[in-house]
Amino acid sequence: MSRAQVIRPAGAGHETLYVLLAALLIVLIAAGVVSLRGERDDDVTLASHEIDARRDLTPAEQGLHSDLQVAADEIVLLREDGAAQVEVATLAEEGLPPFVDDASSQSRGRHQWQRLSGDAYFGRSQAPEVAGSLLLIVPDREDAATDLWLNRRDSVAAPANLSQEALVASGWRHVVSHFDAGVTRQHRH
Repeated sequence: MSRAQVIRPAGAGHETLYVLLAALLIVLIAAGVVSLRGERDDDVTLASHEIDARRDLTPAEQGLHSDLQVAADEIVLLREDGAAQVEVATLAEEGLPPFVDDASSQSRGRHQWQRLSGDAYFGRSQAPEVAGSLLLIVPDREDAATDLWLNRRDSVAAPANLSQEALVASGWRHVVSHFDAGVTRQHRH
């Protein structure tokens, strides 16, 4: 006679329950961490006369914005080296875009640059549909911020008054840059 012995599993139902509870605990902890450390949507409200450099400029204007930030730093350095007034011709001789007439400047609106009073530079766009006219104001103090203004109208004259109120009244828009985690893709820890 042969005997058959039946062996039942020892607590398989309990092991499955423990694994499911552990997985649920891990998911809840992960959801808590993500909700606490996730990126916030910090929309900065702009004034009516301001325009955001990363969202509201055309590609050509964004390139000009970058070039003019570098040029402003170079103007400050040239002043430190003893140049009382830095002329547009000097900037072109230095090979600084957008003051130099090259293929890049031709594709970005063919701006005609002139120095205004102090260290303000006006670039009249020859193709406003590509990039508007620009006004770069380099401050006298090294710790002050450079101002960049944009006007997309077809026939823009060089402004005589460079105060914010006068520029806003004549249709100029102040280009501002806000750097946050969404732009730099870096997280603050």
